[in-house]
Amino acid sequence: MPLLVRLAVADFWDRVRRPAYAVVLLAAVGLGYLATPAKEAGWVVMQVGDYRGTYNSAYVGMVVALAGAVWLSLGGFYLVRNAISRDESTGVGRLLAATPLSNTAYLASKFLSSVLVLASMLGVLAVTAVVMQVARGETSAIDPVGLLTPFVLIALPLMAFTAAVALLFEAIPVLRAGLGNVLWFFLWACIAIGGQSPNAPLGGIGVHGVVRSLGDSMKAQGIDPSRAGEFSLGLTLVSKPLKTFDWAGFDPSAEYLLTRCVLLLIAAAPALMPALWFPRFDPARGRTLQAPSVRSADNLAGGESTLPAMPDAVMEEGQGSVRPGSFGHAPRTQVELGNTAVRLLVGEVRILLQGIPLWWWAGVLTLTAVSQLVTPATGVTRVLLPLAWIWPVLIWSRLGTQRHEHGVEAILAAYPAAHRRVLAEWGAGLLLTAVTGLGPALRMLAGSDGPGLLHWFLGALFIPSFALVLGSLSRTHRLFQAAYLPLWYGTVNGITPLDFMGALRDPDGLPAGMSPALLIGGTAVMLAMVFAASGVRRAAN
Repeated sequence: MPLLVRLAVADFWDRVRRPAYAVVLLAAVGLGYLATPAKEAGWVVMQVGDYRGTYNSAYVGMVVALAGAVWLSLGGFYLVRNAISRDESTGVGRLLAATPLSNTAYLASKFLSSVLVLASMLGVLAVTAVVMQVARGETSAIDPVGLLTPFVLIALPLMAFTAAVALLFEAIPVLRAGLGNVLWFFLWACIAIGGQSPNAPLGGIGVHGVVRSLGDSMKAQGIDPSRAGEFSLGLTLVSKPLKTFDWAGFDPSAEYLLTRCVLLLIAAAPALMPALWFPRFDPARGRTLQAPSVRSADNLAGGESTLPAMPDAVMEEGQGSVRPGSFGHAPRTQVELGNTAVRLLVGEVRILLQGIPLWWWAGVLTLTAVSQLVTPATGVTRVLLPLAWIWPVLIWSRLGTQRHEHGVEAILAAYPAAHRRVLAEWGAGLLLTAVTGLGPALRMLAGSDGPGLLHWFLGALFIPSFALVLGSLSRTHRLFQAAYLPLWYGTVNGITPLDFMGALRDPDGLPAGMSPALLIGGTAVMLAMVFAASGVRRAAN
């Protein structure tokens, strides 16, 4: 057991030194602020109709813990899901294969490490809750037990489940890349929404006990919960300040405590299950898992990356060895006349689309064909356009990351005009976006939907810019996948401020989402950030 703890702690300290941890940590602090808005703020995270609790330790701790349980289970998954692949890419895995460490012990240490990472963020959220209670000034007394109880009973079991699923997905070859990231988002959405039901298995995320306690407190203060409105958990816009009531916290029943403990025990099952097949980096036990830095993380076709073949010009005729001095006498490359910008764009398109299987293109053709048949036309923008622009999410996430993950960044730094290569890569993403969204665009053109076409075009500019800036800054596929999916999901669920593609319409049939000025400005800022980052890295090399 001491060895297991030492491995987990060492891995924990290695992870918290990474930039991604700092980014998610800052997001957690912002989450604590959003969860406890001021009276005059136009949003709320937790409410019961027109009411919310007074900002005492119990209520602030509960609302921040619930927000953390819901939202950190999404962002935290993408943060901790590289536990195994990092050991593979750094070569640590081969060293571990030579030790007597068992599969179960290795996976258990990775699971505990991931739980520690997510729990540390909960700790930051708890501190943020104390700060926000003092800042809001509605009550001054700090109750540590009342504040920390929801973090331990509600948020921590869900963090353990998130860490376990992340480890399971990494150990399954089909799910360890982009497909697993997308699948977890929709699984998370089901848990976040369905887990609030009192009929959810094992009590869901544990919110039903809170709702019951809130209702009892409201009744004791002469407020009818049935008339006050329904319980809501999630970022919601409000038109006027909410009324307040006092809530001293909830007293969990024995059944409630038992379900939380069972959830913790169940979380260990998916974390340790891969011990049945995981080779622990030992070539003698079968094919080892390839890390994204060695193999394309989101290769939909599952093909292996290969080194370029040796040119025939440097080989002896009829022999398989390199001729001494042949590199210095290799014939010069024949000069090809034409537009270099076009050839560069074509090359970036080929790189971006490498390895895409035929069934993927069949899906694009199907969506395009269906877009011409669906009636009324509003169904095309409301349903088929979002479907068309979620289909290439794994390919978009390659933008800005492939040169780093394939180890050619230093070679590309020698290119005399870095901005041309960046523009070509962005142009490849733009062409992919336009092709996949071609069906809805043709339907808008046929219906003379000028405003819709304008938003479609601006959305086509926005998506590759968003993917390129996140990929260039993070050098990983996961950040774009984690950021784009909530944006897309909000559009599908009718959250107008998040609509970047013109899918949502107002009563007059005009696009009701982001304004054209915001989309143009956002695209320009993101491209400027990409050019700046490219220039800095070029100067550093």
